[in-house]
Amino acid sequence: MAANRTLAIAASSILVGLIVLGLKFLAWWLTGSIALYSDALESIVNVVTAIAALIAVRLAQRPADATLPYGYHKAEYFSAVLVGVMIIVAAILILREAIFGFLAPTLPDAPVQGLAVSGVATIVNLVWAGVLLRQGRLAKSPAIAADGRHLMTDVVSTAGVLVGLGLVYAIGWAQLDAVLAALVALNILWSGWGVIRDSVGGLMDVAVPPDTQVTIREVISSSADGALEAHDIRTRQAGKMTFIDFHLVVPGVMSVDASHTICDRIEAKLREAVSDVQITIHVEPEDKAKHAGIVVL
Repeated sequence: MAANRTLAIAASSILVGLIVLGLKFLAWWLTGSIALYSDALESIVNVVTAIAALIAVRLAQRPADATLPYGYHKAEYFSAVLVGVMIIVAAILILREAIFGFLAPTLPDAPVQGLAVSGVATIVNLVWAGVLLRQGRLAKSPAIAADGRHLMTDVVSTAGVLVGLGLVYAIGWAQLDAVLAALVALNILWSGWGVIRDSVGGLMDVAVPPDTQVTIREVISSSADGALEAHDIRTRQAGKMTFIDFHLVVPGVMSVDASHTICDRIEAKLREAVSDVQITIHVEPEDKAKHAGIVVL
C-alpha cells in the first residue's frame, strides 16, 4: 500500500506540474515579464523532474535480483542528481534572459491579470510541495523529497517575483524586472547544488543519522544475551533501505544452532526499531574478539 501511494504521488506530480506550467506561461504571455518567463522556465524543470522521479520510484521498488542483489534503491539518488542538474540548466537559461532584458528593458503589460494567474500557480505549488515533503519523509524517498524541496524553492522565488513585479509597476523601473529574474536564477542555482550534494551522499553509501546509529547499538547490546561482543558495526542508507552489518563474537564452544538463535533475536529487535532494514551478521569465535565496539554483559 505504501509503495502504491508513493507511485501515485509521483504520478500526480506530473499532472500538477503541467497545470502550474500552463498557468505560469499564461502569466508570462499576459505580461511579457522576463521575471515571469524565468519562473515559467523553472516549471518546465518541475515537469521533467517529476517524470524522472516517477521512473526512479518505480525502478527503486523492483525486488533484488542476480544483477543487483542489493536492490534498486539507489535509482532514486540518480534521479535526484538529474533533478539538480536540470535545476542548474534552468538557472543558466534564466540568467541569459535576464542579461538581455537588462540591456533592453521594457515594462510588463496587464499587471493585475498576470500577477493573479501567477499567484494561483504559486498556491498550487505550495500545497503540493507540502504533500511531497511529507510523503518523501514518510516513504524515505529521496526522489520525492528532492521534488518537494525544489517546488518549495519555486514557491519562495515566485513569491519574491510577485512582490518585485508589484514594485516594477509601482515605480516604473523596467530594469528591475530583469534584476528579479537574475535573483530567481541565483536562488535556483543554490537549490540545485543542495539537491546534488544530498544525493551524492546517498550514492557514496553515507551512514545512517547519528540518532539511528545510537538506536542500533542499543538494540544490539540489549538483545545479544549469550554473545560476548559485537564489533565493526557499519551502516549505510540506500533510498528507503537501511543496511546494517557487524561481527558478533560468541563463545568458541557455542553450537551453530545457539549462535543462530542469538542472531535471529537481534535481527527481530532491529527490524522493530528500524524500518526497511537489511541485516548481515558475521559470527566469530571468542579468539577473534577485538575488545572494542559493543561488549555484551
